Amino acid sequence: MEHHQSPDAAALRRIDPRRPYLIAASGLKRIILGAQDGLRDVHLSRHAEKPKPLRSMQTAVRHMLVLLHSERGTLDDHAREAIAAAALLADAQTAVVVAVFGATTDDLGAAAADIVVNLPQLPSTHFFPELALVLAQQLIARYQPLHIFLPDRHADGDLGRRLAARTGRTVAADIVELSVDSAARIVPGGQYARCPLPQIILLARHAADAKLPFVGHGQVEAVPMCAASLAALPLAQVRDLGLEASSLDQVALEEADLILSGGNGMRDMDTFIALAQALGAVTGASRVAVDDGRFVRAKQIGASGKTVQASAYLALGISGAVQHLQGIKDCRHVIAVNLDESAPIVKRANLTLVEDTQALMQALLELVRQARSLPPCTLP
Repeated sequence: MEHHQSPDAAALRRIDPRRPYLIAASGLKRIILGAQDGLRDVHLSRHAEKPKPLRSMQTAVRHMLVLLHSERGTLDDHAREAIAAAALLADAQTAVVVAVFGATTDDLGAAAADIVVNLPQLPSTHFFPELALVLAQQLIARYQPLHIFLPDRHADGDLGRRLAARTGRTVAADIVELSVDSAARIVPGGQYARCPLPQIILLARHAADAKLPFVGHGQVEAVPMCAASLAALPLAQVRDLGLEASSLDQVALEEADLILSGGNGMRDMDTFIALAQALGAVTGASRVAVDDGRFVRAKQIGASGKTVQASAYLALGISGAVQHLQGIKDCRHVIAVNLDESAPIVKRANLTLVEDTQALMQALLELVRQARSLPPCTLP
């Protein structure tokens, strides 16, 4: 049968899908009609995020102080939430001072910090709580802060409690909600226990949204520390017994900094365990790997298992069900190894390797063993 094309159909213009396009705010690709090649970047720039305004342009006469410990020179989301909490409670004449033990190269102005003070790195191989206290007290003497904010975890939480005991300031821990005159924490039974806004505030996770509609000045200040007070530290009160390595099996998943996790696509358990030991990683698993008996229930990560906050999470053969993704939402870096490049975990991962997990584990284990056998590198 002979087919005749109508004149209207012949005149119908068809859009070339390879023509220049822009990404709309909704994330959809929109083809630019009438555009010429080379204009794509111009149109894309129209959807760039607009610069945020400064929180305040007034001269600061008061200060909020945020004390933080950096990790490898960076700050995680919990630390940034503490900065955000201070910025949200500060008025137009109150500056947010952020002091970082160990220093940081992050742009804290974007996190709403007005003044950034980089403090010396405390020795990680020794326990010097008095040194951190003296540095913090010198900052307090300099800025006379209305309130002091710290994340309620690890060295930050320890410093906040010691600072309250040493200075006699009011303190509240595990704070989940703040206002200009009160703080609240959740007590057993799901009730909120409220108190007047204390001088030292130890914040739980997600007490404040780190994404703010404004920025701070981000001015870096060099604060001179009193050498005489540092030399007079009562170190004899604290006896450092050094470090003692514990078994990786004794480290809780919630406290692990590096986690090697296996899923349905990971079947070589011997190599998996050997790789975890070589990397010094705590082992975890998806629910599927636990249900088939390869891991104990305590290793399950996800909504019905453990929620982890590791600096690095290496997922081997895990597709990434919604429940599992909820358990790793607070991890800083997620590395996924999977043969399925469309697996849900790929969208969450910072790095995805489309590779067979068994082959990758063998190759990575060999590389780690070779690296450990090499002599230490000496720089000129």
